[in-house]
Amino acid sequence: MANEVIKCKAAVAWEAGKPLSIEEIEVAPPKAHEVRIKIIATAVCHTDAYTLSGADPEGCFPVILGHEGAGIVESVGEGVTKLKAGDTVIPLYIPQCGECKFCLNPKTNLCQKIRVTQGKGLMPDGTSRFTCKGKTILHYMGTSTFSEYTVVADISVAKIDPLAPLDKVCLLGCGISTGYGAAVNTAKLEPGSVCAVFGLGGVGLAVIMGCKVAGASRIIGVDINKDKFARAKEFGATECINPQDLSKPIQEVLIEMTDGGVDYSFECIGNVKVMRAALEACHKGWGVSVVVGVAASGEEIATRPFQLVTGRTWKGTAFGGWKSVESVPKLVSEYMSKKIKVDEFVTHNLSFDEINKAFELMHSGKSIRTVVKI
Repeated sequence: MANEVIKCKAAVAWEAGKPLSIEEIEVAPPKAHEVRIKIIATAVCHTDAYTLSGADPEGCFPVILGHEGAGIVESVGEGVTKLKAGDTVIPLYIPQCGECKFCLNPKTNLCQKIRVTQGKGLMPDGTSRFTCKGKTILHYMGTSTFSEYTVVADISVAKIDPLAPLDKVCLLGCGISTGYGAAVNTAKLEPGSVCAVFGLGGVGLAVIMGCKVAGASRIIGVDINKDKFARAKEFGATECINPQDLSKPIQEVLIEMTDGGVDYSFECIGNVKVMRAALEACHKGWGVSVVVGVAASGEEIATRPFQLVTGRTWKGTAFGGWKSVESVPKLVSEYMSKKIKVDEFVTHNLSFDEINKAFELMHSGKSIRTVVKI
């Protein structure tokens, strides 16, 4: 099918707040420096739900959502040299061009090469490769994995081990990599550190896993849903607390529990009040709090400046600080060698036609990650 339009199924979000609709779409062949991928499996992430809700200021419709996917390269456009048909790949919502000043700086992974067009739901040339019923359908996060076939920029693709199970490693396209990297890359926590993780969903569990791999001596999980505590302990949490069971603010309780506060805290919810609590639970002089969760548009964070003057640090992370093209294949290798968990994050498997059920499971708190076989 190289150089030809492919007709296939996709889950189209026609408008905000409405369920996805399984439609037949047309996927144009890749242009220069683009890759067309047959998606084998994709997971559903809170970010997809955030955009579908209509709260995302960058959200545009109609669109094909999805950004935790894995598949096989079907064809490549002109000028693509590092990928070929048949390669096993993970599409990346943060690319790595290797040339912009962000890619050349070891302090960040935020490649800006195609940021403007990606934010508008378009390919780098300003157009879309998707049509449905005669209408242009937009791309999402440069990936659009809720489709049997998708087209992405060649700098937004990680070539991975062909033996990797795609219905598992698709999760490394966002959530697991984000949480794990927040601990090992952004925080760079030392062995023996005391940590608190706020929010025990998929990303929070990945943070716990990262803290454990880095040698944390104590990992305190914090969530208002006590049903999540058992699984958090399986991932490495040493204890868990529910703020709703406390008579004092959570930060005060954590300071008492840890002789002055934690060395590192991680906010994995996107709640600005929790972000404040996470910072204020840090130890005076050296405590570091990492914001992992994405707050709603227009939200602002607040604390007393004295919290920072007295030696606490507030940091943020995107995709766990991983430079994507080079790092995701290494993460797949770490999974294959059992250094990091992936299978344990998958709580449900559904068919493509059941994709709306995946959103229901997530909203009800019954799933960590639901994988949809495309």
